[in-house]
This record gives sequence, C-alpha cells and structure tokens, in this order.
Amino acid sequence: MTSNPINDGAKLPAGFGRLWTAQTVSSLGDGVTHAALPLLAVTLTRDPMALAVVTAAGTLPWLLFGVLGGALVDRWDRRRTMWVTDAARAVLLVIPAAAAALDVLSIPLLAALAFLLALGGLFFDTAATAYVPDMLGRDPTLLERANARLRGAQTAASGFAGPPAGSALLALGRAVPLLADAVSFALSALLVRSLPAVPRPAARARESLLRQARAGASYVFQDRLLLGLALRPAVGNVAFLAVETILALFARERLGVGAFGFGLLLTAEATGGLLGAGIASFLGRRLGTGTALTCTATIEGLAILGLASAPNPYVAGLALAVCGAGMGATMVLGPSLRQAIVPAPLMGRVASTSRMLAMCAAPFGAFLGGWLATTFDLRTPLYAAAGLLLTVTAVTATMTSNRRVETALRSARQKADPADQPPAREIAVQTTSR
Repeated sequence: MTSNPINDGAKLPAGFGRLWTAQTVSSLGDGVTHAALPLLAVTLTRDPMALAVVTAAGTLPWLLFGVLGGALVDRWDRRRTMWVTDAARAVLLVIPAAAAALDVLSIPLLAALAFLLALGGLFFDTAATAYVPDMLGRDPTLLERANARLRGAQTAASGFAGPPAGSALLALGRAVPLLADAVSFALSALLVRSLPAVPRPAARARESLLRQARAGASYVFQDRLLLGLALRPAVGNVAFLAVETILALFARERLGVGAFGFGLLLTAEATGGLLGAGIASFLGRRLGTGTALTCTATIEGLAILGLASAPNPYVAGLALAVCGAGMGATMVLGPSLRQAIVPAPLMGRVASTSRMLAMCAAPFGAFLGGWLATTFDLRTPLYAAAGLLLTVTAVTATMTSNRRVETALRSARQKADPADQPPAREIAVQTTSR
C-alpha cells in the first residue's frame, strides 16, 4: 500500500481561497433561490403541470447545450467566462425581482428565469471545472483537497443555510430572495475577476464548434476510465431520482413522519455528504482512488437497500446519512481524478459531456420511480434503485480500477512533461497492491 508522495505537504495557492469564497457565496444564493422559486410559483398557480414547467426548465440547458457549452468553454478564457456569467446572472435576477415588486410576476417569467440561471450554471460550472486543475497544476493531491473544500462548502451553503434563508426572506417580500441571490452572484463575479490568470486553451480557428464538441464526447466514450467515471453518475442519477420521486410519500406513508421529520431525513443525508467529502482524500490514499470509488459506490447501493427495508425513520435517517457520505466522497474523488488526467484543451468538453449524460438520465429515474410505485409498492423503487446502483458498480469496477488510474495518471504526467519520468515508486499515485 502506498500513499501519494507528490506534493503531500503542498498548500493550496492563495487564489484558491477567493475561488472557494466565491463559490460559497454563490451556493448560498443558489440555496435561497432553490427554496424560493417553487414557493413563488405556488403563489401564482396550483396547477401541477405549470409547476412542473418551472422545474423542468431548469434541466433543459444541460440537455440541449451540454456538449456545445463545453466546446465554447474550451475556446474561451475560463476565468472571464466565470465572472461574466455570474455578473449576467446578477443582472438577470433584477428583472423578476422588479416584476415581483410590481406584482406582475408570472409562471412563464419564472420558467424563463429557471432556464437562464441553469444555462449560466452550465457555463460557470464547466469553466470552473476546467480552471481548477490549471490553477493547481493538475496535482492529484491538491485537486482532491480543493474539491473536498469546494464540495463541502457547496453542500453546507446550498443544502443547509440557503433553503431556510430563502423561505425566511420570502416572508419579507417576493422580491427579497431574488435580490439576495443577485447580490450573491455579484459578489462572486467580483471575487472570480480577482483570481490569477491561467493559460488560455490553444485556439483552433479552422475547426468547427460542432466538430470540437464531437471530439470531446468521443474522448469520453473511447477512454474506458473516463467512460466508467461518467457511467456511474449517469446510472446513479436514474437510481437517485427514482428514490427522490417517492421519498416524501414513502416517509409519510411507510415511516409515519410529517414535513418536519422529512426535513430531518434530508438533513441527515446532507450531513453524511459533508462527512464523505471530508474523508474522500483519506479514502483515496488508503485504498487507492479506483478502489475507493468502487467502495463508495457500493456503499451507496447498500445504503439505499437499507432505506428500502427500514422499519422506522431512525434507520431510514441512518441509511440516508450513509448514502450521503458515499455520494460526498464519490463527488470529490471522481471529478478530481478526471481533472488530473484530461488534457487542458479538452477539459471543458469532457466535463460537460459527463454532466450531460447524468442530466439526461435523471428524467428516466423520475419516471421509473413513479411507475414502480404505482404498479407495485412504495418500497419497490427503492429496491430497484439499490439493485441498479450495485449492478453498475460491478460493471464499472474494472473500468475504474487502481491499475487504470495509475496508468492514466502516469500518462498525464508524461504528456505534461515528457522529460519528467521518475522511478516507478514515485508514480504509484494513490494506488495499492492489486
């Protein structure tokens, strides 16, 4: 068993603190809007289909423009893309805030807002994913440390603090939470603009945008490691959306908990997510990144199996906390590995392709969960989700093995500096005996 000897004691650069603060502030605003937007919609209509339109609008950008958005990010300056996007979202939120203040807010306006905010999120998230490895020199240890902090802050801000703040601000007026989110985007834009510049991807003026997008998608599908990293969240989204679709009803009818108890169940899951993000690097060093990813995916499946058979809300809360821990660790280890091995000119396209696969799979999970619960029983979608998670884990285990991870990291380092070919013992990055 070996640990990563490369930059084990290295510190994150000073600029990372500003990026971390920017994301924390922006995530807090996201949490505010995440709670306020559906509540605003409910004040305008009781039609479930109209409410569904607002929700669905927020998923469309990834489905429609995911790969093309990644190709554009790979052409643009990533830091500029991030701060311009957040500045644009700050200005955008002023429009519905004014409409709310003037009492002319409407469902079509909220749907358009959800769509455009998600479109901005596509560009910002893809650019940030590509910017971080450039800032950190693609060092695997620093990437895991950075992503653990970013993921932890995002969970705490958008999962814990943001939603209750959004509900409280809405009580002060319909425009207040929208203005609060606008301020968060403006502050984020200012902080990101102050970040250090990184080399801009080499321009390929003669190559069409569509061809560049196809090249990014092909890079994912032709690399077994990257494909394995993409398949797990894609199939996982089918499973998790199947669970999420019926979780509130399951909690009420099978566990006997009300709205407050359901909120506590979600809090337990978020708490587990924070713990998982915090121990991700330790798991990677101890088990090897490939084995750690397989273990965390297995834990997610077993935890959902425990939720399906839970006799009371306490067992269900424990199961959700364990599942959240597995998800939190996975969402640090997987992206960190991808950032370490993907060439900088392709980073935006590879990240957006992987995210698009996950987003496209999500609606199937919602449909599956509803159909299974209607046709059979409320526990059936949970058992099916657990089986799906464990199956995809078994299928992709060899695709993301320690051996593949080690080979990919070695190749990435040699491509970055062909003259730098240290002894084998120094390139065994986060891998164990197999």
